Amino acid sequence: MLAKDESSNFKLKHWKWLVLVALQVILLLVGQASGIILARFYYAQGGKSKWLIALSQTAGFPLLLIPLFLLSSSKNPSSSPSAKVLAPVYFVLGMLLAGETIFFSFGLSYLSASTYSLLCATQLVFVAVFSYFINSQKITILILNSVVVLSLSAALVAVNDDSKGPTGVSNSKYIIGFICTLIGSSIASLLFSVTQLSFHRILPRETFSVVLELQIYIQLVAVCAPLTGLFVSGEWRVLYEDMEGFGKGRFGYVMTLFWGALAWQVWSFCSSGLIFFVSSLFACAIGNLALAVAPIACVIVFHDNMNGVKIISMLMAIWGLSSYTYQNYLDDSEARRTDSCITESQNDSFI
Repeated sequence: MLAKDESSNFKLKHWKWLVLVALQVILLLVGQASGIILARFYYAQGGKSKWLIALSQTAGFPLLLIPLFLLSSSKNPSSSPSAKVLAPVYFVLGMLLAGETIFFSFGLSYLSASTYSLLCATQLVFVAVFSYFINSQKITILILNSVVVLSLSAALVAVNDDSKGPTGVSNSKYIIGFICTLIGSSIASLLFSVTQLSFHRILPRETFSVVLELQIYIQLVAVCAPLTGLFVSGEWRVLYEDMEGFGKGRFGYVMTLFWGALAWQVWSFCSSGLIFFVSSLFACAIGNLALAVAPIACVIVFHDNMNGVKIISMLMAIWGLSSYTYQNYLDDSEARRTDSCITESQNDSFI
């Protein structure tokens, strides 16, 4: 869809590139949906620690050191920005990621997985706004259509009388979960826009190693916030009780957190791959596509109430995401035509 040049794609043939991108798209969709489902499963089985779920979304980052080590020989240290330049970037992005995971953790604890997923699809609304001010992204008819449709999709969920939280969740907590999820979506969108700006201004070498390094360092920073919250709040003292009261027992408790952390790292790794092999815009669009279709998996796993309003909301979300993705395709096609014209012009000047 949005292929880069041969050097940035390890000189892959087009069909190999397509297979690799398709595989990463599938794994990203599975990883993100699995992460949401396992987090909701933790709460459904009696788990209570919101800080622990926030922590699990980034605590598995050492797994990314394996592919980074394997690719370390391809780096060019002489062209790397200095640590003084990179440290503030990693810190800001890491704190944004920490805020995103914390708000999403609180939101998911008070909402059904399907409602949560539908609300998260509003990320592209915030992406359009932040990209306009931070990345000078044009607001076209397609993007405006995406913003309006996704906003209406979230509004339908908000006014739906049958959109109740999990058993035992009061209306006030449901509203808190609703608000936390929207705040988390706005932070996630700001993270995307700032990351895009960082690649354009500070990290021009968009190699796979650079993208992986970015993921590792910002997750390292992000881990500190929920870890601090876990100890400051005193929740660490009751983690054993939390495990003992888990519906599926101790082993189920550990496996839920382990596979959840692994799922988020699969998502992180595949996001890095799509950023490198395609673009960060495409990675964002695929991530939001997972949020639009995740309600179907939630209905199957948790038997969430999927009434007519939610179905319409989901279809509207897919419509809005499709409009946004198609606009990205048009923008990339135009950019490639421009690059091709420049290259031809340069070649003609040497003749």
